Amino acid sequence: MSRLLLTALVAANVISALAVVYARHQHRQLFVQLSRLERARDELNIEFGRLQLEQATWAESNRIDQVARDRLGMKFPEGPEIVVVRP
Repeated sequence: MSRLLLTALVAANVISALAVVYARHQHRQLFVQLSRLERARDELNIEFGRLQLEQATWAESNRIDQVARDRLGMKFPEGPEIVVVRP
């Protein structure tokens, strides 16, 4: 009986050790994946900041005014060119 108990305890100890090794291996893999995802997130945040800056530059009113004048030939109307329509 004690021999059977000893064998069961040794088997449980080996199984427990294998479970610890597996859990550590899985933890390392997940940590590496987390690090990759954090790096990708940081790169996306940097790109998003660049795109916001670019959008602000393109949407600036002076830029829009310059493009309207240069490319489209637009200008502000002079006094006699303004017509007021009243209901």
